[in-house]
Amino acid sequence: MIFSNLKIDASWSLFLDRDGVINRRMVGDYAKTWKDFEFLPGVKEAIALFAPLFGKIIIVSNQQGVGKGLMTLQDVEKIHHEMCEEIETAGGRIDAVFFAPNLASEKSILRKPAIGMALKARKRFPEIRFKYAFMAGDSMSDMIFGKRCGMKTVLINPDNTIARRHPRWIDGCYPDLITLARQLSLLTANPHNPSSPK
Repeated sequence: MIFSNLKIDASWSLFLDRDGVINRRMVGDYAKTWKDFEFLPGVKEAIALFAPLFGKIIIVSNQQGVGKGLMTLQDVEKIHHEMCEEIETAGGRIDAVFFAPNLASEKSILRKPAIGMALKARKRFPEIRFKYAFMAGDSMSDMIFGKRCGMKTVLINPDNTIARRHPRWIDGCYPDLITLARQLSLLTANPHNPSSPK
């Protein structure tokens, strides 16, 4: 099993991409309003499983639709408010959501694969240690972001072709978030796993 040498506890953090991991990615478009936002199957259950495992659960998302003028900062914040409420109702939690509204052409430090959002998260939560953190996303920019910070990286994609091509950047590949959540829950429940290093 991937990550079988780890035992996750409250000293660990989980960073999650949004589009394509939590909600269905709209190819060629953006979730501009809450009615456009569709949770992927098993996601709310997955985050409920993550909640007791991780000290902090953070969403980091590129949202250049704002930079393109297709939606406002307030539109994105409203989506995130509704998303977090539904996740909490299902027994999960999100400790913070960070998003980069910048255009890709701006090359902002906030926009993944740059690590600005991770630095903002650590500034808000000084207990976060990137060495004891996962980044789960569906793109190479997520994987590069995670590795640049020193995190464990997990590609969420039913096709592991990308993972085979880029083993340097990707520590594990799972078809969806619920599969990852169930495996980490099993590992944490196994008393024979070594404790995470301090």
